[in-house]
Amino acid sequence: MTTTHRRSTRTEDLDPELTEVSRKVIGAAIDVHRALGPGFDESVYAGALTAELDDLGVSYKREHSFDVEYKGKAIGKGSFDLFVNERFAVDLRAEHKDIDGTDRTALRAQLRAADLELGLIINFGERRLKDGLVRVLNPDKLGGGDSHDDDGDDE
Repeated sequence: MTTTHRRSTRTEDLDPELTEVSRKVIGAAIDVHRALGPGFDESVYAGALTAELDDLGVSYKREHSFDVEYKGKAIGKGSFDLFVNERFAVDLRAEHKDIDGTDRTALRAQLRAADLELGLIINFGERRLKDGLVRVLNPDKLGGGDSHDDDGDDE
């Protein structure tokens, strides 16, 4: 059996303000998952999570769209389920499936297009939320060219 090791970026290496807000979002998601559990449609979790963010005073936009450019020309639009604090993206899910490399790669491409440092994938469909929580970083914003991902266990 082959084991793949991903190099990770420590939370301390990120902007402290970004880390603090992402922790609030993760904490809010944990509260929502504890209260509702898996089994609902994504829109239910989005409503509950945004209610929690409102209570915490965290600013966000729902269904935030951004231009995708190719060779300096806008060629289409991308969107995030949540755009938090004008700083990072959140991709919400409600599926009973593992978050895989394809999911991470797709979010990383969107982060690059939107010129953002951080994205979170939060899958409320898992029995344990930590199994459905992944932090995805844009290596272009970190000064390195390698991909960095972390499962949400360190946040």
